[in-house]
Amino acid sequence: MHCLSSVTAATKDLEAEIIVVDNNSEDQSSAWVKEYFPQVILVENKVNSGFSKGNNLGFEHVKGKYVCLLNPDTYVGNHTFKNVYAFAETKQDVGAIGVKLIDGCGNFLPESKRNLPTPKVALEKIFQINKNYYSALSENITGKVDVLVGAFMWMHRERYEEIGKLDEDYFMYGEDIDLSYKFLKAG
Repeated sequence: MHCLSSVTAATKDLEAEIIVVDNNSEDQSSAWVKEYFPQVILVENKVNSGFSKGNNLGFEHVKGKYVCLLNPDTYVGNHTFKNVYAFAETKQDVGAIGVKLIDGCGNFLPESKRNLPTPKVALEKIFQINKNYYSALSENITGKVDVLVGAFMWMHRERYEEIGKLDEDYFMYGEDIDLSYKFLKAG
């Protein structure tokens, strides 16, 4: 409810489409979306096919220039989409954009800005030596990072299609790293 409410408020003055993919949830989520958010394009998947396949199913309904992957447990501020759109429009060759993520207590989430998980970086992460896992980019600085988090990933639709979308071999977790790497390889 909070996510859809925040997205609805943040897109109020924008020409936007909100697409929700229900991955065969066992509660009344689909009925709730239909009742309280009738403007939403609801894709009801008959099986839980995972994050990647679910998002790719939703992508089939996208008509706009940009697409934003957004986790259902996120909350966006009223100007988030306006600000990201304005930023994207200033860039010549934008592929994907992430935002500074904060938790419910207002703390910066460093996974907003990550490095590629090389074997060395992965081992450091396992042993909780996070010196190379997160980008050295300060939390309040805008700049290039290797990996964006799938919780909020704003992408140019055509470039998303060109790189091949989300790899459906990933059920959940790791698909954002793979997608970021595809964007990096594509320049």
